[in-house]
Amino acid sequence: MTTAPPPVREPAWSLSRSAISLWVTEGVIGSLVLGIGAALFAIFVPDDLGGPFPLLRWLVPIAAAVYAVVTIGVRPWFRFRVHRWEVTADAVYTLTGWLTRTWTLVPISRIQTVDVTRGVLQQLFGLSTVAVLTASSQGTVRVWHLESDVAQRVADDLAHRAEQVRDQAT
Repeated sequence: MTTAPPPVREPAWSLSRSAISLWVTEGVIGSLVLGIGAALFAIFVPDDLGGPFPLLRWLVPIAAAVYAVVTIGVRPWFRFRVHRWEVTADAVYTLTGWLTRTWTLVPISRIQTVDVTRGVLQQLFGLSTVAVLTASSQGTVRVWHLESDVAQRVADDLAHRAEQVRDQAT
């Protein structure tokens, strides 16, 4: 008799709350760059051009402002609510994406290497990313924005488990 596989469920753990601050900072930087471009567009597009240009002169900065509100005020909070991860005895699970959701399961037996990386902004917020490299076509699966000490413990644990599985297979 064959048993049914366990039901698909959301991974148990959310990212570090510092990820929100990181995403807000990234949004501020991106919005400033876009805002400067929109302001230059509004300044240098002449008023006397025909067609859609007089309207575009004000629509571009308004669009940049709407982008800033969404990027700074909405997206970080929503991403924090939907990004999840978990390591079980058998696999690493991740759930990512705020518009397109991606659920990934990596069996421990498929893990080849585990890396911990820290980008410049991640370092400012004490965060790290655990990258799990597999032999599959998906390549590397990442657990983003964990507190650095948590990321190191997770990476060490995964590397140890993967080594044990390889030793048992030989």
